[in-house]
Amino acid sequence: MSIEVRYARSFLADLKRLKPSIYEQAYYMAFVEFPQKGQLHYLPQLRQIDGEGIFYRFTLDKYLIGIELRGEIVKFLRVIPMPDVKGEQMA
Repeated sequence: MSIEVRYARSFLADLKRLKPSIYEQAYYMAFVEFPQKGQLHYLPQLRQIDGEGIFYRFTLDKYLIGIELRGEIVKFLRVIPMPDVKGEQMA
């Protein structure tokens, strides 16, 4: 099975805003490592976030990366900082 990898404009825009160290990690994972391996189980802490099994998220350092999975197409959607859950509970 061959997986096609695509990138949303929102993902590319998020990527540009990252600090250099996390940018390098995210870039390598999304553009080099994942397309070469082409297997979802290589994505760290992959979790389904919808009922239909289309949207997933995984973590990279302290960032969440959202993907869309439709058949053999994986589309990277966003890369955003993890929310500070402890801080939200205190507010």
